[in-house]
Amino acid sequence: MNQAQSLLIDSLTRTKHVANAALVKIENGTVLTTTPGFNIQSQASVFIQAFNKNLLEVRRDGLYFKGQHYRCVRADDQSIYLKGKDSGVILVKTRLFILVGTYSQGMYPSVCVEAVEKLGDYFREKGN
Repeated sequence: MNQAQSLLIDSLTRTKHVANAALVKIENGTVLTTTPGFNIQSQASVFIQAFNKNLLEVRRDGLYFKGQHYRCVRADDQSIYLKGKDSGVILVKTRLFILVGTYSQGMYPSVCVEAVEKLGDYFREKGN
């Protein structure tokens, strides 16, 4: 387990309201690290494009993640919140990364949002 993966586990999944998390490098679309068993390499470019294209389009159309459509409940230059039937995806952009956090049924979306945003703020403070 690398330091970045430990950070995701300790600050996000240990809240019990973040199901999975990942750190995507904006520069080249590679997934730097994920929580165990969370494979999102095929989605990484979609997340980067979501921030790079017109956010109005993301707000209107939502995004697909792992074959499921998620409607957008918030989209701005730093954050995109997506909600599905029983789950959701939180995307937070920093200078170098897109932080991905998911929640599932039985978890509190607000706690997931707070945890992912707080880790995003940490990366921003560090210049990442």
